[in-house]
Amino acid sequence: MVEKEIIFIRNNEIELEAEYFQSKSNLNSPVVLICHPHPQYGGNMHNNVVSGVYNKLIKNAVPCLRFNFRGVGKSTGNHSGGIGELSDVKACIDFLINEKNHKSLIICGYSYGAAIGCSAVNHTDKIIGYMAISFPFDFVGTKYRNLSQSKKPKLFIQGNKDTVASYEKFEENYNFYNIPKRKEIINGADHFYWNYEEQVADEVFNFYNEFV
Repeated sequence: MVEKEIIFIRNNEIELEAEYFQSKSNLNSPVVLICHPHPQYGGNMHNNVVSGVYNKLIKNAVPCLRFNFRGVGKSTGNHSGGIGELSDVKACIDFLINEKNHKSLIICGYSYGAAIGCSAVNHTDKIIGYMAISFPFDFVGTKYRNLSQSKKPKLFIQGNKDTVASYEKFEENYNFYNIPKRKEIINGADHFYWNYEEQVADEVFNFYNEFV
């Protein structure tokens, strides 16, 4: 038996639109929090990469939550340039731990969602790792690279045709991070992963299975 529901998560005066899935047969597994790409470039929780990951996790009975940042879809408020969005991620983490009673959590962010989402990795010890899909290091600057530094397990997924999250500079940024870490290069994929969604979702699911 499975449960999927549309919910709203409170972050002070903001309400965040979200979709939450929990498998009744898999209550003690880590939950995955999925963060979408940049709102000002059309990013939302129904993005092709986010949906590919979300649907893959549901298909395999993995607890997960995707949400819209403030000012996106039915989420209230306005885009804040990162500070408010990081607090949105933390509000979702607190919701999953305090309201849904999850004992462990893995962050999965795509593009801007990787920069913002993975920067919450040290918010609580119950976060056990993260997956960053096309972390846009040059676009967001060093702040979020520093905030996402951690000794927890990390997976970086990168397309070798990506010019937004520059593939040419990927190794330099990847080398910044502490172990444990690993990388998966998607040959032929640019920043948007059209026709590569399933491959990305498979890499996410394989990494998730290392925790269970």
